[in-house]
Amino acid sequence: MKNFFLKHWLKIAGITVGALAGYLYYYYVGCVSGTCPITSNPYRMLIYGALLGYLLFDMFSQKNSPKKVIETTENQEEEKNNKL
Repeated sequence: MKNFFLKHWLKIAGITVGALAGYLYYYYVGCVSGTCPITSNPYRMLIYGALLGYLLFDMFSQKNSPKKVIETTENQEEEKNNKL
C-alpha cells in the first residue's frame, strides 16, 4: 500500500486539489437558478474538479518513455539468450 501511494502521490494530490477547487467553485460561483447542469450540483462539481485536477497533475508525472521500454525488453531477451 505504501508503494502505491509513493508511486501515485501526484495523481492522488491532483484529485484532492481538483475536488476541493470544484467545491469552492460551486460554493462561490455556482449557478443559483439550477439551470446550469454542472455547476448547480456540488457532487457534479466535485467529480468534474477531481477529473480536471487529475488530468492537470498527471501532465507533471514521470512516465516511462517508449524508448526505455524497448531497451528493457531487448535487454531481457539478451539475458534469456545468454542463459541458453
